[in-house]
Amino acid sequence: MQSFTRKRKNPALLAATLMGSRASGSEEVLPRPRFQLDLWLGFILHSWILDIGRPFVTVSLVLPADLFPLNRPSAAEYLHFLFNICTPLILLKMIERTPRSLPPLAVHLGVIAVAMGTSLHLVTDAITRRLVLIGYQLHLSVRDNPIMEELRPPALIDAFELLCFFDDTIGHLMWCVPFFLALFLFFSGCFHHRTQEDKMPPTAWMLLLPSATYYWFLMAEGQTFILFIFTFFAMTATVMHQRRRGLVPDANGLFMLYRCA
Repeated sequence: MQSFTRKRKNPALLAATLMGSRASGSEEVLPRPRFQLDLWLGFILHSWILDIGRPFVTVSLVLPADLFPLNRPSAAEYLHFLFNICTPLILLKMIERTPRSLPPLAVHLGVIAVAMGTSLHLVTDAITRRLVLIGYQLHLSVRDNPIMEELRPPALIDAFELLCFFDDTIGHLMWCVPFFLALFLFFSGCFHHRTQEDKMPPTAWMLLLPSATYYWFLMAEGQTFILFIFTFFAMTATVMHQRRRGLVPDANGLFMLYRCA
């Protein structure tokens, strides 16, 4: 009988404990999502050094193209090699930080498509750079170039047109579609409750200009205007849909919206 009375708890004390736990649970504030500084800084360095920086390396006085024979890769091609390796790794890191878990097969196919698309661009870009050194004019089509008219047999022109088709059409689609899809999936998870609405940190404003500049370069040079506009409209529609649910973009979401605007 004594042991039974020891195990019984005071009802008033138990009720006060439950009320206190409920009150603390209602006042609990979810932690604010942090700005992915390492991800965006690595992406900007990767884009500016390995992509935009390739033409500057070609015409630089430090590593001029004359130092490399035409039948061997130049300094720009080595940067392109690194670009092809780093791009799938950055997209994988971005997908890992998305709240939505994607099927592993879709992730693997996307990474393979990006690697193959950038590799097609590497081959075509290397051949085109060497054709320019012997008089190839980039503003003309393959068949209208004067040096192509001198090829014998003439069927070789079809081979060069096929090479450009692989680069301009198939290659760009293979790496641009998974690229913009990964960006949109990451953006879809950059929302939090309206009560936690915050602004971009100063570091985000510092990275905004170089990041936006690269996107406009990619849209102009990479012929991705349609994919860029479609992704931006999809992001805008996502913001309108999430606002009805009481959610607003966090610092990462605002950063992605402002650099596309």
